[in-house]
Amino acid sequence: MTSVHGTCSVVYGWLMTERSNRVNVVLDEEHAVKLRRIAERTHTNPGTIARSLLTTAIEEADPDPRDVTALLDGIPGAFEQAMRGLAEADAGLGTKLEDL
Repeated sequence: MTSVHGTCSVVYGWLMTERSNRVNVVLDEEHAVKLRRIAERTHTNPGTIARSLLTTAIEEADPDPRDVTALLDGIPGAFEQAMRGLAEADAGLGTKLEDL
């Protein structure tokens, strides 16, 4: 777990059908603190707790498009971030996938 200026970036991977899937999750300070507290109380790595919580949320998620739309609409600032990212990509400020 790496803390970067008030956010927490959780990086973890797990094996699935002999492939490793890596997900980067950036948490705001409030949620990063909660994750650290849970990890401390359970004597577990924060990445392990994050993986478990994310796996449970994915398992319980309803794939109905209406529910997914409602979920995305409930993320504060998500639309604005997407539009900002689109504008940055249009301006050539992004990183090409082949350069990653």
